Amino acid sequence: MKIMCLNGWGGKLYDKLLPYLTDENPDILCLQEVVHTPETGKDWLTYKDGNHILSQRANLFRDVQTALPDHIGIFCPASQGVLWDGDTKIPSQWGLATFVQKTHPITGQIQGFVHKSYSPYDYGEHPRSRSAHAIKVFDYEENRPVVVAHMHGLRDLNGKMDTPERAVQAHKLLSLANGLTENNDALVVCGDFNVEPNSETLKILSEAGLTDLVTTRTKKGTRNSHYKKESKYADYMLVNEHINVLDFKVIFKPEVSDHCPLILTI
Repeated sequence: MKIMCLNGWGGKLYDKLLPYLTDENPDILCLQEVVHTPETGKDWLTYKDGNHILSQRANLFRDVQTALPDHIGIFCPASQGVLWDGDTKIPSQWGLATFVQKTHPITGQIQGFVHKSYSPYDYGEHPRSRSAHAIKVFDYEENRPVVVAHMHGLRDLNGKMDTPERAVQAHKLLSLANGLTENNDALVVCGDFNVEPNSETLKILSEAGLTDLVTTRTKKGTRNSHYKKESKYADYMLVNEHINVLDFKVIFKPEVSDHCPLILTI
């Protein structure tokens, strides 16, 4: 089974991202920064937050679902705010999504929030609402259930330092994952956590019996040349003792986002 985790950067590199996902064809795709704008058929809109202006693929969720027709897609919104078509405001939902090969039955799932709650009328003040999603699938090749949980960790404008809110979100993510995990179930926890390798978040997850594959298997980080800030870590993938890791990679080429895809084969 191949499991991929990636922050999709709102589809900014859509022309490279979609062919890459089609070629890799993961069994489970955990995708953060997903845009879903059901009120428009436009392909591109603009996100504005002060001086931060970013082109967004208006219906990235639809686009990925089209590129992966043999997958079931589940969109988990964190908020509904405004994207811009010139001077016209378009209501748009923002969150994360999980795509699962149809050959893997989804036998359980939990959707929830690790920070704040759903923001229905705007994106909100920073740090903004953050959602998480956990699924349980049955792996027929290994004759066992596998639980995969992912989140997009809160973004604090002051940086990636430890905060009480980040500790709370780590515990909430664990709660979602544990809500589906029974004795001896294989468990993968991943996402764009927005923290450093020495963070309290990773310590909390480690104390729960999870081993991080990023910090133990690479020293290059998880950001590529599109990311201009100094810190190169944001994304993590952890496994419990019931996961037999056949392969794990942080993908630096091709660049399909400002984050690197994480690919785990079990």
